[in-house]
Amino acid sequence: MTISKNEYKKMADKASPGTTYGKNMFFAFVVGGGICALGQALANLYVRYGLELKDARAWVSISLIALSALLTALKIYDNLAKHAGAGTLVPITGFANSIVAPAMEFKSEGYVIGMGGKMFVIAGPVLVYGIAASILYGLIIWFFHLY
Repeated sequence: MTISKNEYKKMADKASPGTTYGKNMFFAFVVGGGICALGQALANLYVRYGLELKDARAWVSISLIALSALLTALKIYDNLAKHAGAGTLVPITGFANSIVAPAMEFKSEGYVIGMGGKMFVIAGPVLVYGIAASILYGLIIWFFHLY
């Protein structure tokens, strides 16, 4: 049976679910904003209990990374991401999720080969590029005495 391009396109369009942009944007905004609001609430809480603002911001980062890793390990973060989409990609929580998720997926292969080896499958290229770029930019600044 031979199918023309037009017939295939009609079949694919019929089988493909429609995209609800408004709903997706709403949930991304609410969840992403909620993560940011949680970070601000944590910062306020840490300052209230005696930390300097600079230290409180560091503890907010640590808290959000730990919470994101824990929720990923419990498979809650992935379920949240199904509904929130891009809203869960707030950089610090999304990056923590991208490291923990592959590690949890390959946990059955062992701690060293499975979890340790697969932990940076997604995040590895980002880390390599970021580190290499920062070294290159640092050398350029040092060489031209721009700072």
